[in-house]
Amino acid sequence: MTTPELPTQYTPADVETRSYERWVSRGYFGADPGSSREPYSIVLPPPNVTGVLHIGHALDHSIQDALTRRARMQGRETLWVPGMDHAGIATQNVVERELAKEGLSRHDLGREAFVERVWQWKEESGGRILGQMRKLGDGVDWSRERFTMDLGLSRAVQTIFKRLFDDGLIYRAERIINWCPRCHTALSDIEVEHSEDEGELVSIRYSDDLVVATTRAETMLGDTAVAVHPNDERYTHLVGTLVELPLTGRMIPVVADEHVDPAFGTGAVKVTPAHDPNDFEIGRRHSLPSITVMDERGVITAHGPFQGLDRFEARPAVVAALRAEGRIVAEKRPYLHAVGHCSRCKTVVEPRLSLQWFVNVSPLAKAAGDAVRDGRTRIHPPEMAKRYFDWVDDMHDWCISRQLWWGHRIPVWYGPDGEVVCVGPDEDPPAGYTQDPDVLDTWFSSGLWPFSTLGWPDRTPELERFYPTSVLVTGYDILFFWVARMMMFGLYAMDGEPPFRVVALHGMVRDQYGKKMSKSFGNVVDPLDWVERFGADATRFTLLRGANPGADVAVSEEWAAGSRNFCNKIWNATRFALMNGAAVGSLDGADLTAADRWILSRLQTVIGAADAALEDFEFAKAADLLYHFAWDEVCDWYLELAKIQLGEGLDHTRLVLGNVFDALLRMLHPLVPFVTEELWRAVTGGESIVVAPWPVPDPRYADPGAEAEIVALQDLVTEVRRFRSDQGLKPGQKVAARLGLAGTPLVGQETAARALLRLTEPGESFTPTARLEVGGVSVELDTAGAIDVVAERKRLEKDLAAARKEAAQVAAKLGNEQFMAKAPDNVVAKVRGRAEQAAADIARLEAQLAGLGV
Repeated sequence: MTTPELPTQYTPADVETRSYERWVSRGYFGADPGSSREPYSIVLPPPNVTGVLHIGHALDHSIQDALTRRARMQGRETLWVPGMDHAGIATQNVVERELAKEGLSRHDLGREAFVERVWQWKEESGGRILGQMRKLGDGVDWSRERFTMDLGLSRAVQTIFKRLFDDGLIYRAERIINWCPRCHTALSDIEVEHSEDEGELVSIRYSDDLVVATTRAETMLGDTAVAVHPNDERYTHLVGTLVELPLTGRMIPVVADEHVDPAFGTGAVKVTPAHDPNDFEIGRRHSLPSITVMDERGVITAHGPFQGLDRFEARPAVVAALRAEGRIVAEKRPYLHAVGHCSRCKTVVEPRLSLQWFVNVSPLAKAAGDAVRDGRTRIHPPEMAKRYFDWVDDMHDWCISRQLWWGHRIPVWYGPDGEVVCVGPDEDPPAGYTQDPDVLDTWFSSGLWPFSTLGWPDRTPELERFYPTSVLVTGYDILFFWVARMMMFGLYAMDGEPPFRVVALHGMVRDQYGKKMSKSFGNVVDPLDWVERFGADATRFTLLRGANPGADVAVSEEWAAGSRNFCNKIWNATRFALMNGAAVGSLDGADLTAADRWILSRLQTVIGAADAALEDFEFAKAADLLYHFAWDEVCDWYLELAKIQLGEGLDHTRLVLGNVFDALLRMLHPLVPFVTEELWRAVTGGESIVVAPWPVPDPRYADPGAEAEIVALQDLVTEVRRFRSDQGLKPGQKVAARLGLAGTPLVGQETAARALLRLTEPGESFTPTARLEVGGVSVELDTAGAIDVVAERKRLEKDLAAARKEAAQVAAKLGNEQFMAKAPDNVVAKVRGRAEQAAADIARLEAQLAGLGV
């Protein structure tokens, strides 16, 4: 195969699309369930069909792509399943807004026509994120793309619903749920966003002995009790008595309940079972009636002067009426308190008593907890397991019904005489029966994702081969909302086999200051903008270099630019190697120099350490190891040493260069796939790095002696370069010098040392004007004519005087007993640091002055 010629500059736009389409067309990302190779599988957390690639997606996908690319190179049969979620509320809202532009509502179309319209929107406008995933480099198996409303996945939904229903684990009941008055549907907890909003806290006198405080005065119209703590002696005499509910004339009881915090407010609370989840539970314990006082639009329905008012209009009206009766004891405004909002339309959510479908999660949640406790599934990092147990060990029944038209319709049918029948996927509903109008919570279908995408309920080859999946990569923020649901359903449907072996959790992406990204803060990063400006590799590397297990990831544009520079560095270094004949081949019998043996030895260490870090999901550590090895050791040191060796005619250097870049590029590939593909094919002539073998350390090349020798050379070069700089010598300026290498590990490195330090051989007239010693090596330099010795001595003496003055000042502080007794520890530590720095400066400057000679 002809080796491609590399352009002088790396332009991501010229490489990325071409490389990605080549990978897909050649089927590199496909998986064969009939293969005998060890399986490795990941299902992509399905993004919403309405969504676009945001920075959190970019992190999540970069991690998954790194894992699957590595697994594929390790020879495993690797499957990464892509797909999308139908996103019930979000998608319905999008299409309803489109209809509104035409002056229509979904009710004008009717249910069937509206659903057809949503499918049409999905085909024409949905799924933009799939194209964006290609830009990022996601190596998913596109032939297995799934959608939660596909026929196969819909069949899975109907199957598990019927099984749960028949097992008594799905039921219908009136409960308090999150209700959106704008979307007219129940919401899951994850669909509710909480914020600190300004409101008012109003204290209302119900009787001479009872004052309650509330932020929602309008709900008092539905109060059916006042509750106090059973041990609160202030109210013991009132428990069991009746009080008149203001404005209504109704008599309500005073009940004792341990839920009440006697230290909060007055220790007495109003109980509104139909409009508060805690009050609902109090009502159940005390057999209180539940009075609904507003409809699904948030409009007051209670008879009286407030009927027909919106809830936010009713609130001040109720307070005004109470004030007129002398019932208002205190008003605090503004009063900051947590308020839930619909994540889709931002409407304030209303806790509402409603007839809904629920999953009895108790046995399912116990199984989900047991699977982690007994090691069938491992949560990484381990400290996150506690958060998981906190949720699954105290999980409430799950409201799964939504009052929408877009989604999986609940497969329950009602007969004319009240009969209830759950219909399976291969069954027909009885004639004359009517189907339940609600659809299922989106999380219900996405909870089946790890096995429904593999063909369940059929026992497909894919299901047999790739379930349980190897790892789930996701943010810790949906550990409960999605992960726990998948665990419950997977264990239930797959006979105790969990849906994944490992749950690898990462954090949120934040700005460089650790601040949450928000449009209001103006710090939101668009990953597609970074891909356009810096390249997909740079975007990925920036995210992965900050990705520690379970921890938030800080990013900045400056760091993305730095990652682009890293890709350019690798490009230029590889291009240099190729221009100098780098080739991949056997090194057996080659007479390797210490520099060759050093870089090969370091390569084996880095391969082992980076591989171990990736195995443990330590992406930041792996990225950092490879970054510094590539930049600091290969580019900054070995390439410079290789130039010297090539100049001496050492042909084996070309093989060392080729072999080092071959392995380095393969190690980097999971993190930066595009630039490594282009470079690796140029270096090796191979088909594609995607299917190249993953590097493994070769113990034959471990060489501690060579490593020690080159470290000593690096120390010498670093110190002499610093000395030259301090003496005012330009980097490229040649200076005559005598090197005392005899009896040191560097006796064979004189040629390299002189070349790297621009030091010429001393002539007959050599007269040393500067001296220093590094690690037992003496270096004498003749700087006559190269620097103005008098001016340099004057400058150094001035700096030395300043350093000695600083040392005297900090010594006086540290010797002051009063200061040492009163100053905070951090202040003392800072002064001690100044003392250490001053001492180091004095030693350095005195050595430089001594080196100038007489």
